[in-house]
Amino acid sequence: MSDPIQAVRDFIIERNPKLGEVPDDLDLIDSRAINSLAFVEFIFLLEELTGEPIDPEALDLDDFRTLAAIQARFFSQKASL
Repeated sequence: MSDPIQAVRDFIIERNPKLGEVPDDLDLIDSRAINSLAFVEFIFLLEELTGEPIDPEALDLDDFRTLAAIQARFFSQKASL
């Protein structure tokens, strides 16, 4: 996929069609765009997009707060999982 953040955006909108759009700075946790039921599925999506396993023990909730944080943590050139 050429734009992994668009895939993340699509995942969120598919589960929350009332959002309409997902700005880069929307707090995905507080807005419940990603809830506890979808979180495991969301982690699987990130693993698929990065091609790397994600260690649940190493997760920091702030890494998932916004699309910008997800981009920085999982898709930047310097990202280390």
